[in-house]
Amino acid sequence: MNPFPYASDNKRYHTYAYFLRQKYGGRVARVPLDAGSTCPNRDGTKGMGGCAFCSARGSGDQVAAGSLAAQYAAGIEKLSKWQDARYIPYLQAFSNTYAPVERLRQVYDAALCLPDAVGLAIATRSDCIDEERADLLASYAAKTDLTVELGLQTVHDRTNAALNRGEGFAEFRQAVRLLRARGITVWAHLIDGLPGETREMMVQSARTLGQMDVQGVKIHLMHYLRGTALAPLHHLAMTREDYVGTVCDQLEVLPASMVIGRLTGDGPAELLLAPLWSRRKREVLNAIDQELAHRGSFQGSRFGTSAD
Repeated sequence: MNPFPYASDNKRYHTYAYFLRQKYGGRVARVPLDAGSTCPNRDGTKGMGGCAFCSARGSGDQVAAGSLAAQYAAGIEKLSKWQDARYIPYLQAFSNTYAPVERLRQVYDAALCLPDAVGLAIATRSDCIDEERADLLASYAAKTDLTVELGLQTVHDRTNAALNRGEGFAEFRQAVRLLRARGITVWAHLIDGLPGETREMMVQSARTLGQMDVQGVKIHLMHYLRGTALAPLHHLAMTREDYVGTVCDQLEVLPASMVIGRLTGDGPAELLLAPLWSRRKREVLNAIDQELAHRGSFQGSRFGTSAD
C-alpha cells in the first residue's frame, strides 16, 4: 500500500495531475500562452538583458506564435488525444503582471473567454506584484480558479545577484504576503543546478519554501541554452544522478499538501547545450520514483525537521 496520502497510484509526491483530478473530477490541462509581456529586468527599469539563465523568449520557447486564441487552439491541438478535456490558460512568457492595470485586465479577460477554460494561471516576477495588482488579481480569484506563479528560483541572494536577477528573496516574501492576504493561490518556481549552488543550498531553498504559505512548486533543472549569458558554463550542468538525488531530498522536506507542478523541464532542443539527458523526461521522472521507493521515503517525510 502506498504510504503517501495524496496519490491514487504509486506516486510518492503530490502530483498536479492528482490535484486536478481531485478538484475537477476529469482531465484538465494547462495551455501555455505568450501575451506579449516583457520584464523590468529587460527594459531598464531594474536592469538590461534579463536573468542570466533566461532565453530571449522569457520561458515561452515552447509557445506557438499568434494571438492568444491561435496559441490556445494550437496548444489544444497537441492535446487532442484527451477526450472531453478542459483547460487552464497559462500566461507563461515573461512577467504577466508587468503592465498598466487596464492592459492586464484586457489580457486576463481574453484568456478567460477562451473555450473550455476552467481557470487561469499567471506567471510573473515577485517585484511585479504591488497592492494595485494584487487587488486586480483578487478580483479574478473571486470568479475563477486563479493561480499566480512567482519565480523564486533560489532563496540565496548571492546567487540572485550573480545571475543578474534584479530581485531577491525579500521581494518574494512581500509578493506572497500581498497575494495570500487576498486568498490568492501562490506557486513558486525553483531551479536546481544554478552555478555556484551546492546540493545543501538547493535543499535549503526547498526547506525554506516549505515553511511559507505557498500552495505549489515547480522544480526545474538548470538548462544551459544557446544565446544566454550562462551558455559558456554549460560544462557545469548537473548529472542525472545528482539531480534525482537532490529532487528527492527536496521533496522530503516539502509539506505533503504542497502541489508539485513539475519535477523537470523542457529545454528547447534547438537551444539546449546541456544537460542533454534532460531530453529524456520520462526516464528522469521514473528515476525519481525509483529513488524515493529505494529510500522508503515520500514528500513530507522530513518536513519540519532541522537541517542535517
